[in-house]
Amino acid sequence: MIYHIASRLAWDRAQEDGFYRPPSLSSEGFIHCSAREQVLAVANQYYPGQENLLLLCIDENKLRSALRWEAPAHPNCASANDSKREARFPHVYGPLNLDAVVGAFDLCAAGNGFELPSELP
Repeated sequence: MIYHIASRLAWDRAQEDGFYRPPSLSSEGFIHCSAREQVLAVANQYYPGQENLLLLCIDENKLRSALRWEAPAHPNCASANDSKREARFPHVYGPLNLDAVVGAFDLCAAGNGFELPSELP
C-alpha cells in the first residue's frame, strides 16, 4: 500500500473525470506518494495549516501507470529528518486509475501536526 495526499476538491474532480492527475504529473512527470511511515513527515512539512485534505490509499498492485521508488524529488525533503536522505519515495509515472484507490480518508491536524486516520489500512 502506498499513500497520496490530495485536496478534497481534486479528488472530487477525479471522480467526475474518471482518473486522478494532480499538477505534479504535468510539472514533474509523476505523482508524489509516500509509504505509510513517511506520510506524517510529508504532511507536516508540505501541508501545514491546510484543511480539506484526504489521504488516498493506493493498492500498488492495481496501478496501471509505472511505479518507481526513488530518492526525494525535493532537495529540502531531508531537512525535516536526516534519515530521509537515504529514503526512497513511491512515484507514480502517469495518471492514477481510480480502481487502484482502495480508500480515501480525512487527513486532519491534531495539535502541532497531522495524525494518521485511525481506520487506515
